[in-house]
Order: sequence, then structure tokens, then C-alpha cells
Amino acid sequence: MIKRTFDIISSGLVLLVFSPVFLFVAIAIVLDSKGGVFYMQERIGRNGVPFKLFKFRTMRPNQDGMKITIGHRDPRVTNVGYFLRKFKVDEFPQLLNILKGEMSVVGPRPEVEKYVAKYSNEQRKVLSVKPGLTDYASLEYVHESELLAQSDDPEHTYIYEIMPDKLRLNLRYINDQSLTTDVKIILRTIAKILR
Repeated sequence: MIKRTFDIISSGLVLLVFSPVFLFVAIAIVLDSKGGVFYMQERIGRNGVPFKLFKFRTMRPNQDGMKITIGHRDPRVTNVGYFLRKFKVDEFPQLLNILKGEMSVVGPRPEVEKYVAKYSNEQRKVLSVKPGLTDYASLEYVHESELLAQSDDPEHTYIYEIMPDKLRLNLRYINDQSLTTDVKIILRTIAKILR
């Protein structure tokens, strides 16, 4: 109950305070390339229930083939999209997912079904909690797309190297979770983005 109250108040305040910035971002996206302002993708949430995750659109339309992004060299990313991704601004529409009760501010990042299907029984424990906007894995892999850009086979690297480690960190969060832990992760996330 405390976590849900914190989620509603914090996400509502951020949306209210930064709404002029988000309006500017929306205009920049529309002027930069064809397509809508938002991008919605199905992700797997708590107890394996799918939901539509909101993001600011950072790619050109009809680019749904590969589920991972491979750094600055990824030709699908728009000019404005590169900036939004660099500072994680594209993730802010997920505050709407938080208000809807599909996500929390802090929790394991939600994954697409394609990769969830590869989880072991132990790894599926991450589905026992609401997914979040940030967590230990987000902090550790803040430059994930750049790591993938260095790989000859980005998807193989993601599935067999990065994803297992992220899930290990997700499980660590589940065992450590508390309001104090959440606040620490949020502060560390802000520091990482601004660094």
C-alpha cells in the first residue's frame, strides 16, 4: 500500500511539473520525423499479464523487427530519438503506466514475450512483482545499447550474457525491496542520467 501511494504521488508530481517539457519533446518528435509522438509495445507484467508500455517515439515508423537497440549506430533511431534515449527522456511516458497500476517507479524492467519465454523457472520469479521504470539492472546497464553495438551478434549477446545478469539483479531487488531501497535506486538513477 505504501509503495502504491508513493508510485501515484511521485509519478503524478513529475507529470505535472514537467508537462511543459514533455510538450516540447512531443513537438520535437513530430518535427523531426514522420509518425506519432508515442510508441506502444506489448510487455509482460506482473504474473505474466501483458500490457502496453508507453514511450516517446525514438525510431522511424515500422521498425518493430529487432527488439533491442544497438547504440548510436542503429539506423532506426531518429536524430531527436538519439537525444531522448541518451538522457532516458523516452521512458517518461511510462509514468502513465505507473498511474494505471501496471508498473511501479522501481521494479524489474518489463520484457517482451520473446525474451520472457526464455526465462528459467527461477528467473520467472521476477514476474511476481510489478515491473518498474528503474532498478538495479537499469543502473548496471545504463549504456546497454552501446555494449550491444560492440557485439558481432547483438541479440545473442543480449540473450546469453546481458539478460541473465539483469535477471540476477532483478532477483536481488525482489529480495531487498523496501521503500528505502527504492529511494536509493531512484537517486542513483537520476545521478547516472545526469552524469
